Amino acid sequence: MESAQALAVVRSLANGVDPETGEVFPAESTYQRPRIVRALYEAATALERVDRFERRKAQMPAKTGQPWSEDEDRKLLAGFDSGRALQELAGAHERTMGAIRARLLKYGRINA
Repeated sequence: MESAQALAVVRSLANGVDPETGEVFPAESTYQRPRIVRALYEAATALERVDRFERRKAQMPAKTGQPWSEDEDRKLLAGFDSGRALQELAGAHERTMGAIRARLLKYGRINA
């Protein structure tokens, strides 16, 4: 089950509705108890955070968060020293602009 599907089920339960039939749960149902409803809303909020994180991660460059190799550092510095633009370096290294700037700052090529 994907997180979007799980979120839909949890939201439905939190709203007191059977996710399969669409029927409202009776007042004496476990799903209508305030503590259970609050827990389901918390679960829904957590699933929403996971979903936002996954969507954001999918939009990030492929090497985001991965360690830098010595070879990649050498190529980055050589590219920067030859005048390549930061955005071009970010694309070539599959990294964010922030990662490129941080690496160049580490090696003294740019100032904070």
